[in-house]
Amino acid sequence: MTQDEDYEAALRRLPEAHSLAIRLHDAGVAEAVICEYLHIEPESLGTLLDVARRKLDSALHCQRR
Repeated sequence: MTQDEDYEAALRRLPEAHSLAIRLHDAGVAEAVICEYLHIEPESLGTLLDVARRKLDSALHCQRR
C-alpha cells in the first residue's frame, strides 16, 4: 500500500464525524462551514480536530505494525 492508500484506509476506520472533519479541514473548507455541517459549536472544532488527528495517528500506527 502507498502512503496515500494507508492514509485513506485509516480515515475510513475513524468515526464519521472525525473523518469528515479532517477531510473538510484538509480541503481548506472554512471552519464555520465545517461547524455548520457537523452541527457543532465553533468552540468545539479545535478539540474535535485534535481528537480526530490523534485517532488518525493511532490508526496509521496500528496499520504499520
